Amino acid sequence: MSIFPFNRRRFLKTATATAVSPAFFSTAAETAGSALTIQSIERTILRRNRNGEEGTTWFHPRACLIPGEEGQKEIFMNLQSIGGSDYFGPVHWMKSGDGGNTWTSPEPIPALGRVPVEGHPGLEAGVCDVVPQYHSPSKTTLCMGHVVFYRGPRFSKKDQLPRYPVYAIRREDGSWSERNILQWDDPRGAFIYTNNCGQRVTLGNGDVMMSFTFGPDSAARMVAGVRCSFDGENLVIREVGPALKNSVGRGLLEPSVTQFRGRFYMTIRAEDSHGYVATSEDGVNYEKQIPWTWDDGSKIGMSTTQQHWLTHSDGLFLVYTREDTANKNVIRWRSPLWVAQVDPEKLTLIRETERPVFPLDGDGIEDPDKVPLMGNFHVTNISPEESIITVGEWLPRGGAKGNLLMARVKWSKPNQMVS
Repeated sequence: MSIFPFNRRRFLKTATATAVSPAFFSTAAETAGSALTIQSIERTILRRNRNGEEGTTWFHPRACLIPGEEGQKEIFMNLQSIGGSDYFGPVHWMKSGDGGNTWTSPEPIPALGRVPVEGHPGLEAGVCDVVPQYHSPSKTTLCMGHVVFYRGPRFSKKDQLPRYPVYAIRREDGSWSERNILQWDDPRGAFIYTNNCGQRVTLGNGDVMMSFTFGPDSAARMVAGVRCSFDGENLVIREVGPALKNSVGRGLLEPSVTQFRGRFYMTIRAEDSHGYVATSEDGVNYEKQIPWTWDDGSKIGMSTTQQHWLTHSDGLFLVYTREDTANKNVIRWRSPLWVAQVDPEKLTLIRETERPVFPLDGDGIEDPDKVPLMGNFHVTNISPEESIITVGEWLPRGGAKGNLLMARVKWSKPNQMVS
């Protein structure tokens, strides 16, 4: 039985946009000390491929605001195709000049395709998990992901070399830099160090605050806060903080960072049925992580999947997937996609504020293979009144098909973080 107040079988099948009434949202945020609420969420299909109509399933859609012509704002998005688990095509980009209503056709980013690996015949180095962010001091867009290795038409499971962050820069005139490596000569990152899928914060002095997941081998990876300088051409690590650790499975993965009221917050994927949160005063030295829970202290089941921040000047929110009665058999519970307000002092999610960003579409108990997964997504503030959440759904047991989706989050109060 559906837990949603609308027909989930019709969702994304018969309409290109759906709105949730403002009455659907409680005033729990007010009782938590803030008058901020989400007024509505409108959902749109940007590109269809649920049934193979377009032939491309677009994945990793991540966006940022950039200056456009004549002082107008544009939304820049990078994205790439998916053909199977960890099997991605070259990174592309597209943009919108009308707030996300219409988009240019995806074009490849020359520096973020596949290149042969010297000394390893037949092995190619691709790029995935790219996050763009506009850097206003240098008037450039920094697009950073990490390297991934392919042999032939598929992900190379037997000879993945050490993995590291790579980035390309889109200049003010629209030209692109070559592929660059974010260098970190530390034995703790001998097997992997990366900021893949991670949200970052640009400070007023131009420094980029971010985070690493890293490890000398495949197990028990750590995370840490990282400060980099960036001059529009070169991203350089200046400081890496103390490591946070978790010994279960691969450890701590895919951290994302935001800043709210002068404090830094990191949310972290893990493999012990939890997601984690940690805080820092300087963005480098983080206190020990604690598991995400509801505000009554009860556990939130999160199965090795990422979370991201939705940050407003008057409130902090988290977007995530989790275990639910309706998705028990969905892979890693990667549908539906939820949003809830964070208590920034107690570091808990306010349960009354939780709402679906994208509801579960299908039967997550009896027929989970037909439920599109939504575990890789991004959050972008595009105006004082509106934020967007973008996700590429896919059906791993249905030919890797899926639609490219966008949700518009409309705020009850202007977001002063967006000029």
